[in-house]
Amino acid sequence: MKFFIDTANLNQIQEAQDLGILDGVTTNPSLMAKEGITGKHNITNHYKLICTIVNGDVSAEVISTDFNGMIEEGEVLAALNPQIVVKLPMTKEGLKATKYFSSKKIKTNVTLVFSVGQALLAAKAGATYVSPFIGRLDDISTDGLNLIKAIKLIYSNYNFETKILAASVRHTMHIVNCAKIGADVITGPLSAIEGLLKHPLTDSGLAKFLEDYNKGKL
Repeated sequence: MKFFIDTANLNQIQEAQDLGILDGVTTNPSLMAKEGITGKHNITNHYKLICTIVNGDVSAEVISTDFNGMIEEGEVLAALNPQIVVKLPMTKEGLKATKYFSSKKIKTNVTLVFSVGQALLAAKAGATYVSPFIGRLDDISTDGLNLIKAIKLIYSNYNFETKILAASVRHTMHIVNCAKIGADVITGPLSAIEGLLKHPLTDSGLAKFLEDYNKGKL
């Protein structure tokens, strides 16, 4: 399973990269705004900076809602770096744009997916990634992991090449459970990824080793 970090914060991206486990980055307009990155020129430059830190795919989201606008934006984004994946909304216009970019061999990430039907359409249109938002489904008392399971089954039935990118990951157990059911990728905050490092027996064991070592020095 690949690990993406869901942020536009360069320090967090670098920290995840330094851990040696980072495979890619996902962003969206909200994450850019959170870092104070606004305006087309600044956002474009920020994507370029992200691509200098991480070696894998970087999802860059269009903000247009019409087909022509998505194509215009997406082509500009894709030209920035071969790592760029054009992130498109799960709408009728977004689906058309996904098919267009697929025919041009440009990578896509269909986002805001909340149902199996939407995931099926994205795969049919040739999406590189499909992003089911499991955390937001959990927020409305719907099991987001069950959606991942259902998409996995359907994609396996028909040998779709579209990768399941579990998005809106909120915590460490989301990551573990996504791994259990075979999600291709997870994207979440650095805190959720770092949570995998933690176990009280590791901490106490290390403390004991150091204690015994220091006793031997006396």
